[in-house]
Amino acid sequence: MFILAEVANSASHFPYATVIVGVVGFIAAASIGSIAWYNSKRPVGWKNKKRPDIVPDVDKSENPGLG
Repeated sequence: MFILAEVANSASHFPYATVIVGVVGFIAAASIGSIAWYNSKRPVGWKNKKRPDIVPDVDKSENPGLG
């Protein structure tokens, strides 16, 4: 019976942890997606535009991921 009471008391922390993980995950996904978008091929009309300083340069290689 003591185990059920312990589980009932600790269950109230679950929603907060889920919200925190969701918010942090969304921020990480938006940041990584923005960097990937800036490093991708530029749309028509943006070929001569300068890359923002905050976005790192990515070196292209013939065998990406092998090495």
